[in-house]
Amino acid sequence: MPIRPLDLLDIPTIARYRNDVLTLDSARALTRGHPLGAMGLLAYVNPARHLYAAISNGGEAALLGGVIHTRGDTFAKLLYLAPSSQLHAPQLPALIEHLSFQAGEWQAMHVIAEVEENSDVFPALRMAGFSVYAWQRVWDVSLLEKTEAENGGEWKRIQSIDLHAVQSLHYQIVPQLLHPVEPAPNRVIGFVHQGLKCFANVTAGMYGIVLTPLIHPDEQNVSEKILSLVSNLPDRRGRAVYLNVRSYQAWLEPVLEDLGAKASARQAVMVKHLARLVTNGQAARAVPTNVGVQPSRISRMDIDE
Repeated sequence: MPIRPLDLLDIPTIARYRNDVLTLDSARALTRGHPLGAMGLLAYVNPARHLYAAISNGGEAALLGGVIHTRGDTFAKLLYLAPSSQLHAPQLPALIEHLSFQAGEWQAMHVIAEVEENSDVFPALRMAGFSVYAWQRVWDVSLLEKTEAENGGEWKRIQSIDLHAVQSLHYQIVPQLLHPVEPAPNRVIGFVHQGLKCFANVTAGMYGIVLTPLIHPDEQNVSEKILSLVSNLPDRRGRAVYLNVRSYQAWLEPVLEDLGAKASARQAVMVKHLARLVTNGQAARAVPTNVGVQPSRISRMDIDE
């Protein structure tokens, strides 16, 4: 079945599917808007970006899909599939495999997709090699009342000197099994709280701001700290603010509920592990050249019968 990169001749198909899209990257959808909107399409014409879209014409209806990768990251993300009314199409797993192959060309080790737990796309993703490794829920905290909570403390932008402490916090909170898929932060992006037991990664765009918190379970006055973070975000400009809470931080959900935040439907975070071909590998010696090996000597043993 023919699968090829999306091009300008596919604009009529894109226009037809614009309101029939399943988004698979929640943060990007909330911050950058519709993946098949005008701004989303302009991003595909920049060859310097790791952003790719493909179309499959092998069935009753054409299928579209997109994948994105940030340079330096070990993972890529599925962006969208369309139309969402054709998630049972038999050619959909092949399209997802095609997008995953492109992620491998970018040297990504994993591909991640975020899907509502009752979505019809689960069978196609599983057939393409995806499995659930965590759950998440996105909370809308835009309407939380601004406060000057006494116990909220001070948040500041992360600096290079804080990176080691944030990585240590990551290893304490994120289960070890997930470290290959969710590596510790390696960029100076986000906010840290005094004491360095609270960190919030930031994804921002023209439509919204998504905060992904890492808060140590022993931390006190967590609700005040969340209020302080949301209320004092710099350069907010009226944009909506969301907190993305993964299952290993699920104890934060009652706190957010008590604060009056609004929860979205629970999502499964799925991953496909990619095999990378090593083209410049060298055969390993069984014994290093600078190590001497004393040959063993086996003497004859008398065996009593």
